[in-house]
Parts: sequence; structure tokens; C-alpha cells
Amino acid sequence: MTSSNPRRLAIDGGRPAFPEGPPGWPTQDEAVHRALEEVFADGNWGRYEGPYLEKLAAGLAAKHRVRHVRLCSSGTIAVELALRGLKVGEGDEVVLAAYDFPGNFRAIEAVGARPVLVDLAPGGWTIDAAAIERALSPQVRAVVLSHLHGSLADMRQIRELAERHGLAIVEDASQAPGATVQGRPAGSWGDVGVLSFGGSKLLTAGRGGAVLTQRDDVAQRITIFADRGNDAFPISQIQAAILLPQLAALEVRHAARLASVQRLVRQVGQFPWLQPVALPAGPSGADDVAADNSPAFYKMGWLISAGGNNGLSVEAASLARSWFTKALRAEGVAMDEGFRGFLRRTSARCRVAGPLENAVRAVAQTAILHHPALLQPTEYIDRLAAAIRDVASQLPARISNAPAADQ
Repeated sequence: MTSSNPRRLAIDGGRPAFPEGPPGWPTQDEAVHRALEEVFADGNWGRYEGPYLEKLAAGLAAKHRVRHVRLCSSGTIAVELALRGLKVGEGDEVVLAAYDFPGNFRAIEAVGARPVLVDLAPGGWTIDAAAIERALSPQVRAVVLSHLHGSLADMRQIRELAERHGLAIVEDASQAPGATVQGRPAGSWGDVGVLSFGGSKLLTAGRGGAVLTQRDDVAQRITIFADRGNDAFPISQIQAAILLPQLAALEVRHAARLASVQRLVRQVGQFPWLQPVALPAGPSGADDVAADNSPAFYKMGWLISAGGNNGLSVEAASLARSWFTKALRAEGVAMDEGFRGFLRRTSARCRVAGPLENAVRAVAQTAILHHPALLQPTEYIDRLAAAIRDVASQLPARISNAPAADQ
């Protein structure tokens, strides 16, 4: 895929592939505009309770096949509420992948529990089920896990493990609304599921979140903790009103994003130093996605290693990732580095269980493409694929003097 006469990249002073910059978010959605006008006209915009909150909770419950939905102020507080509803607290341990959203680590600390860090499954960004089992101690009460960057956790295996050992599962689907995991909606496998409606999310109200559960006892404990004369962690009628049309459109937009990812993967092609998220293949092969495993893409993940199989050091891989993301941002593409992970957390704050090789790799090598690009027409996706190819083809030469890893 390399060229003897590569295009001059924008980072070197060439013309950007997208001089207008990346597409914005949220979009100019007429259905959302109408919802805002409606909630203003009927006067519900200033009320504590009302029909929009009720409709949103009912819609989320139906979509995720759960009895209870607690709307709240953020996905981060939703994780904390989930843990409190599960009676996780002082002296308990909670298993968490060493590469995850930072708020999940802090939510575990907020209830007085101690995070136990484990590795990712190979080739992706979700927790390794086998590593969970190796991390168990008498103090471990729960697992917090996330579906990240288009990869899906093995919920069937994790569910079986949790039931065998008496663990609770908090399934963070903040990056994966609309996804299907082994035949069930993301967020419905755990004892508690979590959603986020933050400003950059696939379902957005600027802020907000939701807790999903089938368990009456969990829902009751959350109610007791959160109700303090009024709801201590609320979302507003306005937020609920603008989420309703987005929830109605989620299935169609999910399919469009998935089709764009498939097109990107095909057109970018095979670089040994650029690995896109692995899509679960359906019966027709790579161009099909298994109906019972349909990933969502808040961020589309890539792993970058300019040495391919040549064994670059972690530092060199991080350098490669840094150049790759900067070069694409210069082209007008919303490509960023992944999470920093928890590798530098001290033993005073957490316990590390086993090697974290895949998490180390994810921290150093992850690049993530922001989702608004994935709702653009096919012509845009083709231009995007060409820009990624152009940058990727020049990546090894840019760090050719990087040190090799110890063998």
C-alpha cells in the first residue's frame, strides 16, 4: 500500500484532505429541534417530573429488556449508583481492566472499594475473562467492564464466571448504545448496565446517564441513596425530550456507522503496522457482521506499531501512535490517542493481578476515530480511507530510527 511518490501530507505543509475540518457533533437534527419546541410549548421544560422522563425511562427499559431504569446526571455517577445498589463498599474489591475510562476507577474508589487491575483480552480493548478469574480473592465482590472502541466483551463467559463465583457485574455500555452482544443488547448482560448521554456520546443531551437493572433490590437501594427530598442526581425534562428522537433513530444510525466502519476497513487495506478493530465475522465472511455480535462505534479503535512484527519498544510504538494521530488531525480527521489507563496507579490505590501486557500495548498504541465521521456519505468515507492510507504509508519512515524492543 505504499507509494514511491507519496502525497505531501498536511503535517508537512500539504493541503489537508478535509480543509473544512471534521464533522461536528451533535448534528443539526430536525427531530431534536422539534422536541425542544414541544417541551417549551407544553411548559414541561421547567418541571421536576413529567412525561418526557417517563417516556425515556420506558423506552430504555424496553430496548434493554429490563424492569428498572434510573435516569441520572452522568454515566460516571451511574457507575457509582450501580455499585451502591449492589452493596459494594468499604473493604470490598472490584475487578477492572487496566485500560478503561478513568471515571470507572474513581467510581470504585468513591464507594470505598479497591480496584483490582487485570489485563485486556488480546487484540482489543475489553477485559480478559480469564484474567478476572485469576484476580479473585475473598474480597472481590464485583466486576466493572466496558465495551470500548468497537470491541465487545465476552459477556457469556464473564456471566458464567460471575455466577460461579458469586460476583456482580456492572456492564458499562456508555460507548456502545445500540450494540448487540452475543444476542442481547449491550448493557443488559450485567446485574446492572450503565449508559452515558454526555455531549460527545452517540445518544447525547450534553450531560446525563442511566442505570439499567432487572433486580428489584438494586433499584430500591439506588432510590434510597439518590432520593434526598428530591432526586440528587437528576436529568431534566429538556434532556429527556431531546434524547427521545435520538433513541428512535438509534437503530438506523447504528447500521450506518457499522457500514462505514466495514467500508473503511476494506479500503484502508492491510498494513502490518496498522490494525483496525476486529469485526465479528458473520456467515458471509469479513463483509458481513454476525447478527448476534453487532458492535457500536462511539470511537473506532486502531492499534499502531510502525515496526509491524519487528518488535518495537513500547516507547517507539507510542511515538508512532503520536505521529499518526497528529498527522491525521492535520488532515482534518478527528483521530485521537486512547485512554491513559491505570498502569501508573500506586499500590496504595489498587491491586494489580497478573501481567498487563495487552493493557500496556493499548495505552501505548491506541488511536481512536471519533464517530461523527461514520455518519457521512460514502464519498466522505472513501476520502477518509484515502487520508488514513496516505498517513499510514508514511508512518514507518517517520520513526525509522526508533529503538527495537528487547528480545
